[in-house]
Amino acid sequence: MPAHLHVLTAVCIAACCSAVPAQERTEAPGPPTEDDYYRLLRFEIPATMNLEAGAIEVMPNGTLAVGTRRGDIYAVHNAWSDDPAGAEFELFASGLHEVLGLSWHDGWLYVTQRCEVSRIRDSDEDGVADEFETFNDDWGINGDYHEYAFGSPFDDEGNMWAVLCLTGSFNSDSKYRGWCLRINRDGKSVPTCSGIRSPGGIGFNSVQDVFYTDNQGPWNGTCSLKWLRPSSFQGHPGGFKWFDDPAAAESLGSRPAEPVSGSRIMTEADRIPEYEPPAILFPYKKMGQSASGVACDITDGRFGPFVEQIFVGDQTFSTVMRCFLEKVDGHYQGACFPFREGFGSGTLSVRLTDDGSMFVGGTNRGWGSRGTKPFALERLVWTGTTPFEMHEMRAKPDGFEVTFTKPVNVSTASDPRSYTLQTYTYVFQSSYGSPEVDHTTPTITSVDVAADGMSARLRIDGLQRGHVHELSATEVRSAEGHPLLHADAYYTLNYMPAASN
Repeated sequence: MPAHLHVLTAVCIAACCSAVPAQERTEAPGPPTEDDYYRLLRFEIPATMNLEAGAIEVMPNGTLAVGTRRGDIYAVHNAWSDDPAGAEFELFASGLHEVLGLSWHDGWLYVTQRCEVSRIRDSDEDGVADEFETFNDDWGINGDYHEYAFGSPFDDEGNMWAVLCLTGSFNSDSKYRGWCLRINRDGKSVPTCSGIRSPGGIGFNSVQDVFYTDNQGPWNGTCSLKWLRPSSFQGHPGGFKWFDDPAAAESLGSRPAEPVSGSRIMTEADRIPEYEPPAILFPYKKMGQSASGVACDITDGRFGPFVEQIFVGDQTFSTVMRCFLEKVDGHYQGACFPFREGFGSGTLSVRLTDDGSMFVGGTNRGWGSRGTKPFALERLVWTGTTPFEMHEMRAKPDGFEVTFTKPVNVSTASDPRSYTLQTYTYVFQSSYGSPEVDHTTPTITSVDVAADGMSARLRIDGLQRGHVHELSATEVRSAEGHPLLHADAYYTLNYMPAASN
């Protein structure tokens, strides 16, 4: 993790409004709600601002940098205050082009905008950026509305990663549209992955592997979280023409085989070695419609019990989802869970800071969202009380192991009738999106609960490779008798674990 992320830890922990230890809190009477565990603090944005927050970064001077789709960057002072009304917004930079990535590195703020990665700084320390440099502009732009560009923080090797939307949904009319570029500390780019359609965010897991969200459309039956395995093909062949570029040929070799429209994801993954299937499929209109920002919890428990899990926004639903990932046969796959709803605008940028704050930026311009505000900036904090949730869902050769955040009531958790399970997948096709197809209903034959009550081993007849396994545990109760805060989980079973597991 870059060193600057640790700068504000002590200050932020002291300021965090959720600093009361968990053992000093009691759960509110009545059915639990998301507010009992994760509280939303909403910033009051001045009426003169269009704060369509597309990127968020921590600055070394204790402020929060917020980049907007309008091309401005604001410094937010007192962002960690217990009272968000005390925050102050100061313009740091303007005149940029749709800021969808911010990263502080080696004395500069690196800005991913639609046309390039720039780096800027305030050399005279008057609170306003006065030096602007182009860091990398190796991709093209032609004015098409769809040509967004999202940038990551710097990784441990000094690289930042940029994912580039296609022109429209189908084509790559500008250089490297539909590709991921890795940009080193000298500003030189290396074409790293092809096959991208419409990213909504990019970030790392706890071991610095890079993930991005792609959205429903051609060759994407539903929204998903994808692993940017270097040299991989991510599924959309619209940018294959850039394999003719010498830099792409040098780093990735020849173009992959064309996928077959109307096929299935894992059928094509078996046929095309370069194809990296989505790690997690987000079932459409169940988990959202427009997957966005990516943030991993590396706060050592300050954000609650979901350490090293990935959180993903959804712009249309104005939510944040939670993702558990594991590696099976060398590939990432896993489950997604509902986590928090009720954000004021369409969730776009998600940023976890060392103190355990999740900052969420929102916008609904051009896309629409459940959140009714045109834009929003909010801070989500853990109250110190642990919700009763499914914590992890791991694939086994004959079923799944589900862990919980609290001990379960054994009689409910061991009863197969406490769960329902169905599976489905999506058509892998060149036309826009896909309905759920190939439904099956596996049988949960038995459930064994661990002695400590913290996990349940579900043995299942009828697992389906390449399918989402939608598990509902509505009748499971905690040892105290509470239902799960969120009873549904969705596991994308691309690869079957070996029998030794």
